[in-house]
Amino acid sequence: MKKVLRKISSYMLCVIMICAALPAGTSAGFVISGICMAQTDTGAVGMVKTLDQGYANNTYLSLRDTAMILESTEKSFSLEIAKNAVSMNTGESYAPVGVENIMWEEGQNPDASLRRNEFQVNGQKTAYYTMIMELPAGYFDCFMTAADLAMILDMDISAGASDSLQIHTQEPFNVRPTELEQDGYFYGVNSVLAGDASTGEIYYDYQSDTPYPIASTSKLMTALLVMEAVSAGQITFDQQVVVSDAVERLAASDDGVVPLKAGGVITVRELLLGTLLPSSNECALCLAESVAGSEEAFVEMMNRRAAELGLSQAVFFNCNGLPVYTEGAVPSKRQNRMSAEDMFRLVSYLLRVYPQITEITSLEKAMLESIDFEVSNTNPLLYNLREATGLKTGTTNRAGACLVTSLAVDDGAAEHDLAVIVLGAEDSVERARVSELLARYAMQAFEAGAEEPGSTTDRTPGDLPVHAEAAVESVIRTARKR
Repeated sequence: MKKVLRKISSYMLCVIMICAALPAGTSAGFVISGICMAQTDTGAVGMVKTLDQGYANNTYLSLRDTAMILESTEKSFSLEIAKNAVSMNTGESYAPVGVENIMWEEGQNPDASLRRNEFQVNGQKTAYYTMIMELPAGYFDCFMTAADLAMILDMDISAGASDSLQIHTQEPFNVRPTELEQDGYFYGVNSVLAGDASTGEIYYDYQSDTPYPIASTSKLMTALLVMEAVSAGQITFDQQVVVSDAVERLAASDDGVVPLKAGGVITVRELLLGTLLPSSNECALCLAESVAGSEEAFVEMMNRRAAELGLSQAVFFNCNGLPVYTEGAVPSKRQNRMSAEDMFRLVSYLLRVYPQITEITSLEKAMLESIDFEVSNTNPLLYNLREATGLKTGTTNRAGACLVTSLAVDDGAAEHDLAVIVLGAEDSVERARVSELLARYAMQAFEAGAEEPGSTTDRTPGDLPVHAEAAVESVIRTARKR
């Protein structure tokens, strides 16, 4: 037995030493360099450097190269790029620095990681994910997906022959969800839905009748019950709430966001701000205790209200969307669940009965005066779309990255609220891109009518691409790399 243990110990030691000597795996900054040829509908042609982030065809284009090609078109833009900041001004001339439209240098190893760099368009902050790297000449370049660039400039980009890119400056950006679905793009999410929350019309949905974990988008039901309690005179927005020990413990945990201390006081309005903007779990708990006396009683109210609203697929275990473990030697890990259709019904009701909720969810920042603490909104679309008015983000390991978006539009006769539900995206990068694509489609459908649904009944899983990264290239018409 001792001999066996010695052998096992030796083997484990070898494994540890080998692991210590090898790189720790592919980092978030792993990129594959490449090039493509781009041509505009005005005849301008040029070489564009590309970076594939992590996977082939997850392609990001050089903004300097693209700016040079678009210089003679009405989609021209100027650029200022620093180490972690980009300023783009549309309609302005681009000043070349001498590194544009040339191949990567021999042996050059791009060092860039995907992150939400500071990115301004016409002086306005946006929330796109980009890669910034320093070129050998000492200048910085920024790399962005063709889809994001097309949305910013409102133009169409399509893949032509191998390694070529067609830029249609005269054609507006257009989204076709049924084509996205046919090419497997929504394999990267659990479900999506886009529709008019004011009329109940659904423009497009995918797996919208199946319940999935919803993470912190659960807080929309919490907000509804708080608004109803205020409307009933049970509490007031200016009412001061005493922070409980349970709230302090949650605030001090890894899931804490706002530093609430037991015995301290904070107003209901500030708790609602904390719940909806930075997605504070402890603020949601404090509201639940204020309305119902305990979280357990509040959860009963949540489930009862869900049933009254006809949310047949909804089930709540807590007020904030965090995982909940049952008691016992082998605990079960449970999470609040809801279908995209139920979320659409909830959002439609909330926006119709309490439209003032968007006065909170449209804020980028707010100060919680009672505790002298500033909070920021986690919704990226507020920075990318002027029509965006909310509503809520959410993320857990099981739920993935979720986002419920509201958009204020006007048809000339009346104002409408559009809603886009995205549940279970792989990460915040995909959550933002899928949500913005569908938000733009919702506005497109509101203006011109929804597209005719395509035939999807004869599809089989084997006919579709496995990776959303590959599918989005052909559907949203982004560039392909050699």
